[in-house]
Amino acid sequence: MSAPATDRVDGTRHGGIVVRLVEPHEHDDVARLSVAAYAHDYDISDTYRASLADVASRAAEHEVWVAQDVATGALLGTVATPRVGGHISPLGQDGELDFRLLAVDPSARGRGIGTLLTQFVIELARQRGLSRVVMNSGPRMTGAHRLYEGLGFVRQPERETRVVDGGTLLAFALDVPAADGGAVGDGRVVDARTGGGARGLP
Repeated sequence: MSAPATDRVDGTRHGGIVVRLVEPHEHDDVARLSVAAYAHDYDISDTYRASLADVASRAAEHEVWVAQDVATGALLGTVATPRVGGHISPLGQDGELDFRLLAVDPSARGRGIGTLLTQFVIELARQRGLSRVVMNSGPRMTGAHRLYEGLGFVRQPERETRVVDGGTLLAFALDVPAADGGAVGDGRVVDARTGGGARGLP
């Protein structure tokens, strides 16, 4: 299924990396990437591993994006967002874009892929006319917390109500200025080579 007409960022290239919607034949590759990314740093349950690997169902209901190295064709990272008008997690509210399952292939760490994909989500929210980006992150995922806070996301303790294996999910939010408002690094998708030290996972 193609991206909604409002998602004009699909296929945009930055620093030799393209961010686009996943193709059906890539579902298994994205599943392996996602599981490898999370299992690299954390002990994950069989249930969570199966959820990470179920890319086909996720792509059918929501949008699964990939960051691809244009020169080599390698998939470097992925993130999932809802389709226009929807939400992908219980955290999302009206006027917000929530995202899940940001993952960077362990071999691609240090290239700013996590930052690139998060900035991509911010731009997606702006293009949809939404005012805030939100996400949950596991309490042990400190590398991801540093990434989000470095981009201006702020903890939302009053919205931290979900308990999973390992503790209570943290909630982060970033207000997105209008297209002509500037701020938040202008909310642009950045060059992955200069976007900062995006290490770790959400």
